[in-house]
Amino acid sequence: MSLDKFKIAMQYAMPKHFISRVVGKLAAAKAGALTTTLIKLFIKQYKVNMSEAQYPDPAHYKSFNEFFTRPLKDGMRPMVEDSNIIIHPVDGAISQLGDIVDGQLIQAKGHDYSLQALLGGSQDDTIPFLGGKFATIYLAPKDYHRIHMPVDGTLSKMIYVPGDLFSVNPLTAQNVPNLFARNERVVAIFETEIGPLAMVLVGATIVASIETTWAGTVTPPAGSDVFSWKYPTTGDNAITLKKGDEMGRFKLGSTVVLAWGADKAEILDDQLPEVVTRLGTAFAKIND
Repeated sequence: MSLDKFKIAMQYAMPKHFISRVVGKLAAAKAGALTTTLIKLFIKQYKVNMSEAQYPDPAHYKSFNEFFTRPLKDGMRPMVEDSNIIIHPVDGAISQLGDIVDGQLIQAKGHDYSLQALLGGSQDDTIPFLGGKFATIYLAPKDYHRIHMPVDGTLSKMIYVPGDLFSVNPLTAQNVPNLFARNERVVAIFETEIGPLAMVLVGATIVASIETTWAGTVTPPAGSDVFSWKYPTTGDNAITLKKGDEMGRFKLGSTVVLAWGADKAEILDDQLPEVVTRLGTAFAKIND
């Protein structure tokens, strides 16, 4: 058995939820010098650029989670202000992107998966995105792990979808079928100038939690049922976020999947698989 096949087999065998929740508790612990030592080791191992962080000193962070969701210095990620441009919502690297064909998205070469399954199983939630565009962006351990809005939007629905917690790194994406539609995830659907926009925050092995700015921690705790929440899109209680506003964060790394409807916007020609993304830079152009 090759090393890659062994790594995949181990993921199927290991108790991923148990391990992830234990790691989550450890990451939340405030252990003083031990926490600082672990942060320093992580910075060295993954070559984290702390010069971009608002607080570059590892000793500033009381827990590993505080470090992992660290804010950046003001102005470190300038946002493209052109109202016709959709920006990248995260630092990371493009995994796959393109057209949503027959309700299917590309996961990796030879692997497609269902948009309806990704969004939690509702046909009504899926229909607005058929024939549209999607992009999958992978966040590596070294990346900034807050997620921001690619366009102005008003939240209309949030969906929690239970599932596995496989790793979402490129090796796993190439070898585990339906990876993003089988992992635990949080789906946020916004009303925007390009119609409905879906932002899917996909969990992964040792992702301690997924949070949104309006609901706080969505997972854990985990469950076995799909849950959804609807939000008013008008009035004083509407949750409206501007392009570039923070909408969520991962405690330990994962993946974001974006989707929008047909003929709404075109992904720029220089956006291709494996291209490194930076929050705030141009990703797609809204159609006239």
